[in-house]
Amino acid sequence: MNNIIEKLDKEMYNNIEKPCLEYCRYMLGLQELSAEQKKIADDLTGVYTKKTNMFKAQIALCKGTGCQASGEISLKQKFDEVIKAKGLENDIHIIETGCRGFCEMGPIVEIFPQHYFYVRVTPNHVEDIIEKTILNNQVIDELVFEGSPVAEEMNFYKKQTRRVLAESGMIDAENINDAVAAGAYKGLKRALFDMTPAEVIDEVTKAGLRGRGGGGFLTGLKWKLTAQQKETIKYVVCNADEGDPGAFMDRSILEGDPHKVIEGMALAAYAIGAEEGYVYVRAEYPLAIARYKLAIEQAEKMGLLGKNIMGSNFNFSMKIAQGAGAFVCGEESALIASIEGKRGMPTPKPPFPAERGLFDKPTNINNVETYASVPLILKNGWEWYASVGTENSRGTKIFALTGKIKNTGLVEVPMGITLREIIFDIGGGIKNGGKFKAAQIGGPSGGCLTEEHLDMPMDYDSLQAAGAMVGSGGLVVLDDKTCMVEIARFFMHFTQDESCGKCIPCRVGTKQMLELMGKITQGNGTMEDLTTLEELGLVVKNASLCGLGKTAPNPILSTIRYFRDEYLAHIVDKKCPAGECESLRTFHIDAEKCKGCTKCAKVCPNGAIIGSVKQAHEILQDKCIKCGACIASCPFNAIYTA
Repeated sequence: MNNIIEKLDKEMYNNIEKPCLEYCRYMLGLQELSAEQKKIADDLTGVYTKKTNMFKAQIALCKGTGCQASGEISLKQKFDEVIKAKGLENDIHIIETGCRGFCEMGPIVEIFPQHYFYVRVTPNHVEDIIEKTILNNQVIDELVFEGSPVAEEMNFYKKQTRRVLAESGMIDAENINDAVAAGAYKGLKRALFDMTPAEVIDEVTKAGLRGRGGGGFLTGLKWKLTAQQKETIKYVVCNADEGDPGAFMDRSILEGDPHKVIEGMALAAYAIGAEEGYVYVRAEYPLAIARYKLAIEQAEKMGLLGKNIMGSNFNFSMKIAQGAGAFVCGEESALIASIEGKRGMPTPKPPFPAERGLFDKPTNINNVETYASVPLILKNGWEWYASVGTENSRGTKIFALTGKIKNTGLVEVPMGITLREIIFDIGGGIKNGGKFKAAQIGGPSGGCLTEEHLDMPMDYDSLQAAGAMVGSGGLVVLDDKTCMVEIARFFMHFTQDESCGKCIPCRVGTKQMLELMGKITQGNGTMEDLTTLEELGLVVKNASLCGLGKTAPNPILSTIRYFRDEYLAHIVDKKCPAGECESLRTFHIDAEKCKGCTKCAKVCPNGAIIGSVKQAHEILQDKCIKCGACIASCPFNAIYTA
């Protein structure tokens, strides 16, 4: 620590992004300061907690991957340009944050101290934001979502309980000073100086934290099993291999608040007796990797990682291992193999990783959200953590809300909230006035929830009883125009394609199930195929080697369970009620809507549309190749599928 001590003096006013060792130690209660230094430190804390003691205004730009893709980079350049041109560098402070959650509305800009929350901001809005909002305290109505200038007043945020995501989107994710000012590493300090490793495990156990990456195994119990092993060398591993379609919770935490994950891993290492940890993250997450790497470096400089952390006898270091994007590497034994440089394939259990994991040593594996929850327990106490949620599913859960819904993004809600509250209160309901049909939860390994489940509590036990699972937290909302048979086929195609092929039930079984689903969606299925699907699904579920294989049939089995009538329509009637299965679609022209403009006939590649100008046209079914060009060209919405 002594080799990087930096003076806490007036220089900090001129470069507040500079991580300061003495500041961090003061905030953690590890170092006393002079009265003058204390005043400076408190002023700095004001900046980081948005009190803006040192600036007239602070601009928080969301730099999550979603907002970057929407234009945040050019937005930052424009703010810098205008602020410099107006000579406001000493009055306005800009920070680039992680994901604020409301991805549908990016780029997002939040202005402090007013807490004004602006959505879909472009460089053309920058002049107005500085002139009207920052200098004259005026709200720009066109940038406000649904009339609410403050985030906490929006329906999207009202029913959320943001704990793990509390600082994401609010702090500079690339500045450890921000994280420490917001409370980072206080839980680690408490553990190192006031608790034994066994007491830390007991605290996590009493909190009732369950793994947030899949089956919901009790975190404290997993830690206890690893701690009990007699080996002197143990490892802590973070599973950040987020492979579910539509899921981006882990990525956003790593991008927005990486120090929470570092602290959680350090607490796990202290509890089980490990001195080395690995974060396994897919290479498709460049911003998450860059920010986590920087966070590790800063924590090492601050004495929060490495040797004798905070002056204690505890040593812990961390490395990043990048994965190539294989879905199977989300399974813990396959993940371990990948870190070791082997092909990512699961191994039989037992032994479990807690007994023999990374490099054949006892290993604790949790996912990003689980580790990020642990510092909150140690900082605030298990009673505080357990005050939210249900008896067997405590705390909050982050869901990636996507699909046919108005407000997409990340939502953190209390366990036990209903699906109706998530979709209609937070999500704003179904897009384009559609009707809710189902929600696919838990990714390709999850299951389907229907209208009858809208008021069911979203907790581990209730979801399991409904044939679904919390999983990592993907929540894809489907409307009444969605074909549930095709959705099930899509997820089976994904899992079959991602199967590592090690065990026959998964390798062969998923291929056979996919072929049967293809027959059904093409109109060639039989009732015998439906029976075979159900039987095969149970075989794959019961006989596959790893958890991914065991859950691969879930989308098919759950849709057969809740939408059997749609399967029967495809098999018996040779029709797709939603009109999505191309082979079963027939195109028709509504004679009352058709104006005879001839546009559809002109674009039809096979001459299947006939009719005179200004007269209703007709589609010749024997010539129609079902390409859909006619629907795209019709200005009167006169063409439909059935």
